[in-house]
Amino acid sequence: MRPPSGLTPRESEVIATLDERALVDDLVELVRTPSVTGTDAEAELQHRYAERYASWGLDVDAWKLDLATLEADPRFPGTEAPRLEGHGLVAQTAPGRPALVLQGHVDVVPTGDLDKWVGADPWSARIDGPGKGILHGRGACDMKAGVAVNNAVLRTLRVAGVRLERPLAIHSVVSEEDGGLGAFATLVRGHGGDAAVITEPTSGRMVTANAGALTFRIEVDGRAAHGSTRLSGHSALDAFFPLYAALHELERERNRVVDPLFGANPLPYGLSVGIVRTGDWASSVPDKLVAEGRLGVILGEAPESARAALERAVAEEALSDAWLREHPPVVTWPGGQFASGRLDDDDPLIADVADAVTDVHGRRPRPGAAPYGSDLRLMVGIGGIPTLQYGPGDVTFAHAPREQVDLGEAIAIARSLTVLAMRRCGASSPTRLSTGRS
Repeated sequence: MRPPSGLTPRESEVIATLDERALVDDLVELVRTPSVTGTDAEAELQHRYAERYASWGLDVDAWKLDLATLEADPRFPGTEAPRLEGHGLVAQTAPGRPALVLQGHVDVVPTGDLDKWVGADPWSARIDGPGKGILHGRGACDMKAGVAVNNAVLRTLRVAGVRLERPLAIHSVVSEEDGGLGAFATLVRGHGGDAAVITEPTSGRMVTANAGALTFRIEVDGRAAHGSTRLSGHSALDAFFPLYAALHELERERNRVVDPLFGANPLPYGLSVGIVRTGDWASSVPDKLVAEGRLGVILGEAPESARAALERAVAEEALSDAWLREHPPVVTWPGGQFASGRLDDDDPLIADVADAVTDVHGRRPRPGAAPYGSDLRLMVGIGGIPTLQYGPGDVTFAHAPREQVDLGEAIAIARSLTVLAMRRCGASSPTRLSTGRS
């Protein structure tokens, strides 16, 4: 029996076998694979780990996604990256419904301007810094460190000879960055569980709710003219400026009252214009502008209501502008569509994760909410799986040319989740199955 707090002798023994070097080597291999969403490298990574999981004696389901059927499903979460194929991967310690799922995505966003990656190739997985070290590179934080942690939990239980009474599963998914196609496909295929932890970067918090994010496009017409006779035309860029101001006002209004789970976050529902395209000749007045961005979705808000709020703000501003009144802007919703998601505040998973972390490390993580969309809303909303996020890394490094992760934090979280897996899945008396690294 476990005492009221603290680890059992067996739990202490098991987490002491965690191979730190193997976790780091795994992460280095992951980061050095440029698995940008939708690329061949993303598929190659799924194939590689399917073979590895099979070699560990796990029950493996690896399949090619039926993209046309998935896209026709009314629950389809949308995509943005070009994609010719995708692959699903689930590995379990035994057949049956898992008591716990550890989920992670293998795809990463593009590198951006390579000149911004000071002192490092974004795929180098360079390690420096104090303690266990800091690993740099695209995907280090978001979320290949989390994938390496999931692998480390399975490896540790295997090496320590732990027999689980109920299955533990890993869901390795693609296309999280542009909507969640991989998680959606995995759930549609019938893979579920009693509870799940997504090892996204959370800086030591338990993320139990996510704001949503909807990709929008606004098209604005102008009237072309020679730049020297600008007044005979009407710049689409000038026409967009009042709409841009209206979007800022909409963002301010939507962040006026926020859920306490967000703590001191000053902008949980961000509205950002990320792409603006206009003009095709320097000395011509542009006659077309296309702006694309993301609209934050409020916790509990239906995506349809969020879309209506932006469309209404654009339409009202257009009515107050002489040009836009005669040339109304067009709003569409391409790309990824992340609804918000939330785990019930009293779900036992929250206490189970907090207890495991407390017993291993002596500090109790607090639940909170994140301002970005994630697969949590699919796991909870479509799969009906109680899910939270707890993983290594600071999300402020994600998608940035300074992306990095603290290896000591990754190792610590792997130990906590190993204990969680033993408790959730029921660890029986030991029978040593293997030793050494693999």
